[in-house]
Amino acid sequence: MTATLAKADVVPAASQKRGRRVAGWLPVVPLLVVVAIAFGIPALAMLNGAFTVKDQTTGVTSYTTANLTDSLQGAYFTALVGSVKLSAVSAGIATVLGLPLAQAVVTSRFRALREAVLTASGVLANFGGVPLAFAFVATLGNAGVLTRQFGLSDKGWNLYSFWGLVIVYLYFLIPLMVLTITPALDGLRSQWREAAQNNGATSTQYWRHVALPVLAPSLLGGFVLLFGSAFAAYATAAAMVGSAVPLVTLQIADAISGNVLVGQENVALALSLDMVLIAGVVMAVYLPLQRRSARWLA
Repeated sequence: MTATLAKADVVPAASQKRGRRVAGWLPVVPLLVVVAIAFGIPALAMLNGAFTVKDQTTGVTSYTTANLTDSLQGAYFTALVGSVKLSAVSAGIATVLGLPLAQAVVTSRFRALREAVLTASGVLANFGGVPLAFAFVATLGNAGVLTRQFGLSDKGWNLYSFWGLVIVYLYFLIPLMVLTITPALDGLRSQWREAAQNNGATSTQYWRHVALPVLAPSLLGGFVLLFGSAFAAYATAAAMVGSAVPLVTLQIADAISGNVLVGQENVALALSLDMVLIAGVVMAVYLPLQRRSARWLA
């Protein structure tokens, strides 16, 4: 009898636990529905189109890997490599410049300065597209204010080039790096610096042997995040350089609009799939680095 009563008590407890678990998932259901509609359906359409070829004569469609093969050849492959190169260079420079700027903000005694820089970084990190391109064209373009004032054209300056695009990308990547690395810098304990100083370590030695090794996962994670942001950028490059600099996002737009060849829409979807795969690799690197950084700086 006692065993029966105990079993009867366990069953309601298990049912209550299961009910709480189900109730906890209910608020997430609308988000999952939105994600499935906004991301799932386009992803399935992209996958289907990337592996589909339509005969222009008969109109018959068939599944093949020809689109993926084409996306990794010729001008398409050059654009893919160009995007990777541009993203890596601009993200690397932004990482190197953003770290000391963030450190200056963190160690500043003026709280208003810290809040102003972080607020401005939040705004500038999302300032891109056509307005950013216009601002740089008006300032450093062939007829820009600074270009004419300092005679930059005579010195070989060209905004509509690879390095010109790198400078434009730094405008929003450096603020993004400041936002990314500031929490990690806040996590550096003052006791570590004091212990290093008590053992006779200089500031350079402290950064080389203590701070930078601890910050390494955050720095690499920030670099990967900046790489992904630069890799996906489109409007700024499209408005500023057009086809002067080969980029995969511009090639996708040209293929969809038929500016190069008619009927290349599925090649554009294959290029999009290439971008998704690269972004997946980026996220696969970023998430473990963030977890490791959080474990050190918690």
